[in-house]
Amino acid sequence: MDTLDPIQTALHEAPPGALASPAAARNAGPILDVLRAHLPGKGRVLEIAAGSGQHAAVFAAALPGLEWTPSDPSPQARASIAAWAEAAALGNLRPPLALDVLDETTWPTEPVQAVVCANMTHISPWSATEGLMRLAGRLLPRPGGLLVLYGPYREAETPLAPSNAAFDAELKARNPAWGLRDRAEVETLARTEGLSLTARIEMPANNLMLLFRRT
Repeated sequence: MDTLDPIQTALHEAPPGALASPAAARNAGPILDVLRAHLPGKGRVLEIAAGSGQHAAVFAAALPGLEWTPSDPSPQARASIAAWAEAAALGNLRPPLALDVLDETTWPTEPVQAVVCANMTHISPWSATEGLMRLAGRLLPRPGGLLVLYGPYREAETPLAPSNAAFDAELKARNPAWGLRDRAEVETLARTEGLSLTARIEMPANNLMLLFRRT
């Protein structure tokens, strides 16, 4: 991961007008390792709920063969994404889209090879995950289009880590519609859009990466 060191350092120094997330700085490297192994070498990637934009800057820099398009429904987030993109000055990092998974009129129509979404499903109502799956089913090619999810999930076969249980309780206290999603329920929902789980990868801090392929 030596090649990431300058990028990781820069992630802690937000450019003017940008937001900085310590968690995004910490997990960018481990997430990128998985993306490198599974994303195609060339093509278009749509990032959903890109937040601060730190991930977009890191991933676009490290994966120059991919055209990376971040998106977020929040104007504040999009301003931050644009600031990180301006600082990164990458030809393959597109301007942020005002995409809301709950509003199909905001969805792009151009197919993409992959959809990437980190830390959204638990900080949004279940209807947002439903919208995400519909979007992926609409934009990903058949067969082989890739949907990548990252974050904490509940699993019937694995005891919930105390830190995740506390996080889940905190989320539900903030909004009863939020909370950690059951991985099996997410899988079932994905199948309704022709997406099959092909990889479950354990990540630091009790997170998972779930990879779904269009069939």
